[in-house]
Amino acid sequence: MTFFNLTSTEIVLLVLLALLVLGPRRLPHYAARLAQLVRQLRDLAEGAKGQIREEMGPAFDDIDWRQLDPRQYDPRRIVREALREPGSPRQAAGAAAAAAPGGAAAAGVGGAAPGAERSTATLPRAGAHDPSLPTPFDPDAT
Repeated sequence: MTFFNLTSTEIVLLVLLALLVLGPRRLPHYAARLAQLVRQLRDLAEGAKGQIREEMGPAFDDIDWRQLDPRQYDPRRIVREALREPGSPRQAAGAAAAAAPGGAAAAGVGGAAPGAERSTATLPRAGAHDPSLPTPFDPDAT
């Protein structure tokens, strides 16, 4: 049994710790206050959900709530899946540029011959980076 990613052993340990810290006389009072707080938070969430449903109308039922769940954006899972997928467009473009004569591998670090500076006129616009080209480098910015 898990509750908020806590195993049953951890829950028992938390209850025992609360019993030691609060004492047997004050524990029922604080447990009742915790239950009241949880009810208030649940009512607040339901009220907000009802208000949103009123404002959005029938479009509220069309929302895919699983897609909006922030727990799905675990950076470790995203990186793991990206590394596991063979033949992704980015990997294929990088391999093609490295294999081509005079490609990114032959250009060296920064995409220019050693000692040569790239002008800012050759840098692509923001958001218009071509993955087959070497990463833009501006020596004045470093």
